[in-house]
Amino acid sequence: MNSTPLPKHAKKVFAGVIFDVYQWPQKMYDGSTETFEMLKRPDTAQVIATRGDKILLAYETQPTKGPAYTLFGGRVDKGEPPLTAAKRELREESGFVSNDWELLKSWRPYNKIDWEIFLYVARDCQKMGAPTLDPGEQIELKEVSWGEFVEIVTQEKFWGKELTCHLLRLKLSGKIEKFRGQIFGK
Repeated sequence: MNSTPLPKHAKKVFAGVIFDVYQWPQKMYDGSTETFEMLKRPDTAQVIATRGDKILLAYETQPTKGPAYTLFGGRVDKGEPPLTAAKRELREESGFVSNDWELLKSWRPYNKIDWEIFLYVARDCQKMGAPTLDPGEQIELKEVSWGEFVEIVTQEKFWGKELTCHLLRLKLSGKIEKFRGQIFGK
């Protein structure tokens, strides 16, 4: 589901570390007015990284979460284009870089949060050095086949439910092989 972004006339009533709270007067169908509220947070860039016929995944632990599989990625910094953030996050979290990038999809998953998730593919990744992880990240790189990728992404212990739902929809509609071709550039 793609929701709409924050209305332009909304006013910030609280500034948090990650989330800000906005409110605005909203005219109702009966003519009355109610106060509506929405959260806003930085957008996220996620990367499906490939190396040959394999996909690179992160097996990650954070202080408030147990270990789980995830894509490489993170917050888009203020004023940073999403693709730049995706490239930065891949390099920081894995030590890999790519010269072949494509935006696969974007989502605005929640009606009450102004937040967009950008999903990129980085093909033919090459190791450029050691990861430079944030203090709150422990990441182990996993190299998996396409079949393992689909199995992992559709498990409970995968962070990134938007991709999980997308893959399951593709599988049900018979379009998952087309998506595989898009990921590997075939």
